[in-house]
Amino acid sequence: MPIEITMPALSPTMEEGNLAKWHVKEGDSVASGDIIAEIETDKATMEVEAIDEGTIAKIAVAEGTQGVKVNAVIAVLVEEGEDASAVDTALSAPAEAPKAEEPKPAEVATPVAVETPKAAPSAAPANDGKRVFASPLARRIAEQNGVDLSSITGSGSHGRIVKSDVEGKTGTAKPQTADAPIQSTSTPMAAGMSDDKVLAFYEEGKYEPLPHDGMRSAIASRLTESNQTIPSYNLTMECELDALLKLRKEINSSAPIGEDEKPAFKISVNDFIIKAMALALRDVPMANASWTTEARILHKHSDVGVAVAIADGLITPIVREAELKTLSAISIEMKDLAKRAREMKLAPNEFQGGSTAVSNLGMFGVANFTSIINPPQASIISIGTGEKRAIVKDGALAVATVMTSTFAFDHRIIDGALGAQLGVAFKKYIENPMGMLV
Repeated sequence: MPIEITMPALSPTMEEGNLAKWHVKEGDSVASGDIIAEIETDKATMEVEAIDEGTIAKIAVAEGTQGVKVNAVIAVLVEEGEDASAVDTALSAPAEAPKAEEPKPAEVATPVAVETPKAAPSAAPANDGKRVFASPLARRIAEQNGVDLSSITGSGSHGRIVKSDVEGKTGTAKPQTADAPIQSTSTPMAAGMSDDKVLAFYEEGKYEPLPHDGMRSAIASRLTESNQTIPSYNLTMECELDALLKLRKEINSSAPIGEDEKPAFKISVNDFIIKAMALALRDVPMANASWTTEARILHKHSDVGVAVAIADGLITPIVREAELKTLSAISIEMKDLAKRAREMKLAPNEFQGGSTAVSNLGMFGVANFTSIINPPQASIISIGTGEKRAIVKDGALAVATVMTSTFAFDHRIIDGALGAQLGVAFKKYIENPMGMLV
C-alpha cells in the first residue's frame, strides 16, 4: 500500500508552508527518522523526518514551491516489494478520508481508503477482523514486544501505525494540539478597505509594492484577530530603576571570566524585567492563565515571551519556567534564543504558547507605548526607556531614573483589580531587585 507523505502542520496555527528543500530524490530508500525535507513556516525553517521506511516512489511537490497547504500530498513512499505503478492512484485520491455521509465501501482497495466503520471511532477497534495498516518496522517491534496492533491508533498517514506508536505503547500518538490552547469560536475578521480602493489614492508609478511574506501575513492575521476578539484594557505603572541599575552593575562586575577571557554573562535590564514578570505571575497565580470557551487554563509555571525584532518582522521566543531560573541563566538563554530567532532557526515550541510577553522599546528612546496581546497569552507588558525625572521623596524633590511599564490585559481572564495586583507585584520586584536573587 503506497504511503502518502503530506505537508505536516508544524504548529497548531499553520495552514500552509513552503517546501524549501528535498534531502531525497525519487528511488531513494529511507528509514523512519531520516531527514527527507525542509519546510519553511512563517517564522522558522524545520526539518521533516520520515515516519515510515520504504522507497521514495514519487515527489509530487518540487522544492522551492510556496504556499503548500497542510495535508497536501508532497511525496509517495512504497514499501519493499510494492509496485510503484500504484503511485498515480495514490496521488489522484483525496488527502482526507471520505466523509462519513458519503462512504464508498466498494473502493476499499484504493490506496488512501482506510477500512473503518461509517462513524469512525477515536481508537482502532480491537479484534474486529479488520485489516490493520502498519509499517513493517512497526509490525516487527510489535511482534518482538507482544503488542496487539489492533489496539493501537496510528499517527501516520490515514491512521497508519508507525514505529513511535508501538514504542510508546499508549495506543495513540500525542495530539498535535496538546500544547496549544483549546480553540474558541472565532469572530469573522473585518474585510477592511479593498486593495483597489487603497491603490486608488496613489498615482501609479510613484510607489513600489512589497509583497507580503509568510511572517508579515501571520503577524497581520494574528494581531487583527487579537484586536477583534480580545476585550483588552491597559494599566500603567511607574517604576524607579536606580536600585536595579546599581545591582546590575555589581552583578556584572563580579561575573567570572571564562577561558575566552570574557565575562561568563552580562545581565541586561531586560533580563531583570523577564524575571520580575515571572515572579509576579507566580505571586498572583490567577493572572497566569489562558482563555478557552470552557475554562481558564491556569499555568503552573511562568513562561515569558520576549519580543525580538528580526528582518522585517517580529518573533517572541519564550523563556520557559522563568520564575525558577537565575538572572544569569535567563541572560544566557535569551542571547541564544534571540540569535537563533534572527537566523530563523527556532523550533515552534520555542516561540508558541507562553503565559505573557515582554516588549521593550526603551533602547530606542520610546518613553511609553501599548502592545497588542498575542493569544493564547492573556497579558503583555510594554517597557519604555529609563529616564531621569523629578520625583517627590519624603516631601522633597529628588531625581530618580524612572521607567514606564504599560500592561495590556485580557479582561475575560484578568479583571481590573487582578491586573493591578500583578502590576504592583512587578513594581515591587523592579524597585527591590534583591528579591529576585533569593
